Amino acid sequence: MLFHMAGTELSRMGFVLAGGKSSRMGADKAFLDFGGQTLLDRALTVMGAVCGSVTIVGDPGKFANCDAANYGSVVADIFSGCGPLAGIHSALVHSSAELNLMLAVDMPFVSRELLRFLFAAAEDEDNRAIITVPCTSHGLQPLCAVYRRDFSAAAEQALRAGKYKIDTAFAGVSTRVIEESELAAAGFSERSFFNVNTPQDRLATEGGDPS
Repeated sequence: MLFHMAGTELSRMGFVLAGGKSSRMGADKAFLDFGGQTLLDRALTVMGAVCGSVTIVGDPGKFANCDAANYGSVVADIFSGCGPLAGIHSALVHSSAELNLMLAVDMPFVSRELLRFLFAAAEDEDNRAIITVPCTSHGLQPLCAVYRRDFSAAAEQALRAGKYKIDTAFAGVSTRVIEESELAAAGFSERSFFNVNTPQDRLATEGGDPS
């Protein structure tokens, strides 16, 4: 049985994926400081500028006493311990919007301008793809992408089959890939998609050079 919890329709919703274990960092990435804000606060602020509603996807208990929780609700993974694909699935199951922006909490260089650009591509009248995802020299960037609710079925099928890699769940799903050249023409570089995964990555972000 497929999960579905959609309610009142909204045009856009944003989801900050913050359920990771942060094992390589040695501390919860959501609460790491970046320029005077935690990564979570920064992600919520950037998302709030472009979405009518923003929700944290992660353990509700972890965020119960967090000021950032005031930005919106917190939903847990339905398939616990199955990685970011489970977070995307839970977000879409709980969503009441057709277009849903997913953003990993550990991407501090994502700007509101980039998120507006992704939504504009997803909302293009010629684009009926289920997923609108940017691509860099490192490959697809599914943790900073726009998903239609219909992707929840493909995600659930993959999770039930024990296939937790996000790209694998894209197979057979219509996808609009925003190529690196399109991103560059719009003024966005690969730096926008930098992930803070390790203490060394954190030092790089503090120095402003995540190369």
